Amino acid sequence: MRDTRESRLLLVLLIAIAFALITVDIRGGQESPVDGARQAAAAAFGPVENGVASAVDPIGNAIGAVRDSGERHNRIAALEQENAALKARLGSDDRNRNRLRELDAMLKTAGAGQYGIKGAEVIAIGAAQGFSWTVTIDVGARDGIRRDMTVLNGSGLVGRVTTVGPSTSTVLLANDPDFTVGTRMEKSDELGFATGQGDSPLLVQLLNGKAKVKPGDRLVTFGSQADKPFVPGVPVGEVVRVDPSGGGLTRNIYVRPYVGFTKLDIVGVVVQAPRTDPRDMVLPQKPKPAPTVTVTVTPTPTGAAQDNDGQKPNQALPQGDQPAQKPQETQQPQDQGETP
Repeated sequence: MRDTRESRLLLVLLIAIAFALITVDIRGGQESPVDGARQAAAAAFGPVENGVASAVDPIGNAIGAVRDSGERHNRIAALEQENAALKARLGSDDRNRNRLRELDAMLKTAGAGQYGIKGAEVIAIGAAQGFSWTVTIDVGARDGIRRDMTVLNGSGLVGRVTTVGPSTSTVLLANDPDFTVGTRMEKSDELGFATGQGDSPLLVQLLNGKAKVKPGDRLVTFGSQADKPFVPGVPVGEVVRVDPSGGGLTRNIYVRPYVGFTKLDIVGVVVQAPRTDPRDMVLPQKPKPAPTVTVTVTPTPTGAAQDNDGQKPNQALPQGDQPAQKPQETQQPQDQGETP
């Protein structure tokens, strides 16, 4: 249609008619005069709208799903990051508490034995030297570490330093088959040599074949000349089995070490030996056995029993012990006619 004056007038007229119909429809409500025309239009154009909607809705839903999915993904990612940070913080707190406990126990051990120690952390397991039971610690020559120094933790003997680098050192663990340390029995002072056996208890060969040993007895390090490689008094372990005495010059016993070699973390290298042998002072105190409660029941003697009124009950006596009854006196009646 060409843009002419007549066409513009027609457009204005159609717009005015449309507004008039809308006004009449609104004011008429359910009784609107155009309600029939509206229903007819809905019947005619409804299927077309449904078809268009069915064709367009999946696309719209997909776009909305992608948009919502992105929002949900971002929210889930943020929640996962917060959760991971919380777990890391909690895990770090638990680990720090555990390390603090280990450090505290090690300082108490060092204080009891008067050992001058250099704290260290286990940073690796195994070494290039081919030892089967070794760890690497994060201190070395720059920290004053030398070869053949004793290594301990809060539980007892860990091992000895075998290789020293500028900032790290290798420690041969006490359960390695190539490890040997002189030991001394608690109280009895029986001497021996302990050898590592991997996951099995330490094998200790006592020099006295007739030594009296029982499970539960404890051992400490005997110490070496010039305190290298071992200082005296470091707890080694507890006897778990004793071989029968065969009349030989030595006797074998098996000792469970105090240290858990598969979970080492904080250790201490003894850089200064004690002035005097601490002997058994570093060993932990044995737990005292719980007292046994004994209940004693004392029976009440029969002769001392009393009745509810606080009086002693009558006792039956043998017939021969019955008290004699006093005979009753009888008075003969007198005749009324007689004079006394």
